[in-house]
Amino acid sequence: MRTFMLRSGLLAMLLLVLPAAAWAQVPEPADLVLLNGTIVTMVREGDVAEAVAVRGGKIAAVGPAKEIRPHIGPKTKVVDLTGKTLLPGFFAAHDHFPSVGRVALYDVDLNSPPIGTIRTMEELVAALREKAARTPAGQWVVGRGYDDTLLAEQRHPTRQDLDSASADHPIWIVHTSGHLGVANSRALALAKIDKDTPQPAGGAIRKDAAGEPTGVIEERTGLVNRLVPGLSQEQRLAAVKLCDGQYLAKGVTTTVIAGGAANVIPDLLAAHDRGWLHLRALAMLSPPTGEPPTLAELAGRSPIPQRVRYSGVKILQDGSLQGYTGYLTAPYFTQPEGRSVTDGGLRWSGYALRPREKLVELVGQFHRAGYQIAIHANGDAAIDDVLTAFRVAQAEHPRADARHRIEHCQTPREDQLDQMKELGITPSFFVGHVYYWGDRHQRLFLGQQRAERISPLASAAKRGIRFTIHNDTPVTPVDPLLLVWCAVTRTTKAGQTLGPEQRITVYAALRAVTIDAAWQNFVEQTKGTIEKGKLADFVVLAESPLTIDPARLKDIAILETIVGGESCYKR
Repeated sequence: MRTFMLRSGLLAMLLLVLPAAAWAQVPEPADLVLLNGTIVTMVREGDVAEAVAVRGGKIAAVGPAKEIRPHIGPKTKVVDLTGKTLLPGFFAAHDHFPSVGRVALYDVDLNSPPIGTIRTMEELVAALREKAARTPAGQWVVGRGYDDTLLAEQRHPTRQDLDSASADHPIWIVHTSGHLGVANSRALALAKIDKDTPQPAGGAIRKDAAGEPTGVIEERTGLVNRLVPGLSQEQRLAAVKLCDGQYLAKGVTTTVIAGGAANVIPDLLAAHDRGWLHLRALAMLSPPTGEPPTLAELAGRSPIPQRVRYSGVKILQDGSLQGYTGYLTAPYFTQPEGRSVTDGGLRWSGYALRPREKLVELVGQFHRAGYQIAIHANGDAAIDDVLTAFRVAQAEHPRADARHRIEHCQTPREDQLDQMKELGITPSFFVGHVYYWGDRHQRLFLGQQRAERISPLASAAKRGIRFTIHNDTPVTPVDPLLLVWCAVTRTTKAGQTLGPEQRITVYAALRAVTIDAAWQNFVEQTKGTIEKGKLADFVVLAESPLTIDPARLKDIAILETIVGGESCYKR
């Protein structure tokens, strides 16, 4: 009898426990479930899932559809991907958000094809004249994006060219690289620049044979740009709103803003409050004067760090190759306009924006303060300066896993890549140069041998260096899939293959705009792959980049962009 009673008691307890156990196996309903697609998780090559569940803006589960269906509740939004491809949201790994919005709304677009329409000096002047006709006399006319090497005249505009657009308005136009500008006579007068003005450190005021300024200013563009009236907050927020939509339409969910964080972050926060910013933003400081704020102070300046936050510091050490201000160890292939021939040969190699010892001092200051440091260096001589500065900083104040960056990193030599691997440096390559300027790198800037090694992704990958690829928007339009295509095919605008030995696989190129970009920016724990617990930032593609003809990579349609589980863009 006692045995029977014990067994009955145990049975009753089991009946009480089992329903609770069974109930515990039913997951909490998801807010969103996406299924019946090809979900490329980017966790490892070949890792593909069928469905993903999202709850509270994060990934709740990912795997086979049969394992995800139990997450569907009465209020779950279910999206049938119908065989489409889902990837982690793309990073714009180095840009100047929201500058492209400002240019589109308020400046004159002076880009040449394939970005814009300006082909001749006459067309450039006409565009500025038209803008001046709609602008009250005395107010500034600003343009952006001209490229001297794409104009029929193969030269920079002069102040006289801009005077012919208007003598009643100060006119200031910025080169496609952002590293040079041209002012008309009225703008030069307002800036107090004349034949007696001394050359500025780290830049140049180009002058003609008579010693008069031509209007072209290299690097020290602030000499004029500082006089251009700033936009109102409403204008700035409108630019954020426009730019946000453009990025989402290209599958970008995180923008990495290379400099100017102190000015841009307040606008991003205000735009977010209005519902005008959907992207996540990581913004770098430009070097402040005096002692930098501590990392704790920096982190505490954003109330929504998962959406908008400060991220390291950005320093420039040279200019641009297409502007002939990038700093090379060997001369440019052809002599740039406005530079004299010395010793009967071509000797122009660009220049550093500061002496190496000054860079070492600046880097040491931020390194000791614990910052991640990103340094703009296009030419290999500038890269030498950067490597020296990072090496000295680590020797004097060792830091594990600093992940210091080299931005653009166009012409690194093999020995420099070895040093990057040794020092744990992560480059962000402006691989879009292959398409936009590759033909001219061969013909004008670098010559065939160096041009073929521009953005040497395969050499970096061979060494196990983790890197990203970027558009440097507004220098070129934001478009991560075009970057993937450039990295995989190395195709120039003229249809040539430039440096085929530097091509990388599609999967490696996708890593450079997803998980490796997250890692480069210390956010790999929350972004970059489709894994449980990470933010639900996705892009839906019409086709899988891993299975189509690589020549078509740049043409894959972006169907939808999702940030934090919310659909922010649909084609």
